[in-house]
Amino acid sequence: MKTITLVFGAVYGMLSVILGAFGAHALKKILSVERLESFETGVRYQMYAAFFLLIVGYMLKFDTSSQKWISILMIAGTMLFSFSIYGLSMQDYFGINLKFLGPITPLGGLLMIVSWALLIFYVAKNRI
Repeated sequence: MKTITLVFGAVYGMLSVILGAFGAHALKKILSVERLESFETGVRYQMYAAFFLLIVGYMLKFDTSSQKWISILMIAGTMLFSFSIYGLSMQDYFGINLKFLGPITPLGGLLMIVSWALLIFYVAKNRI
């Protein structure tokens, strides 16, 4: 789980840089300001998750299920949150209705929040 966490952290970080540059240059010309701001929100939270996963990946041993869930929830939550925002931001450009992704975004956010809460509980309990 440690390796998976670190790999996802690195991949999320790399994709954040790529997508951020793509948004700042290519998408600026084709998306509305509102859609571009949403896209940037997805990128920003994906980068936060990347840092989270890299730090947690080095900090935890992943020898308990609670430690594993901290990582799993952040990985899944980020995927649901950020990637649903990317889809929603691009739906007008692609001309397809992706509104079904709307409820997925807060679900991803909730998973990310639970991951943070588990980390807080774990750190407080174990006095790291």
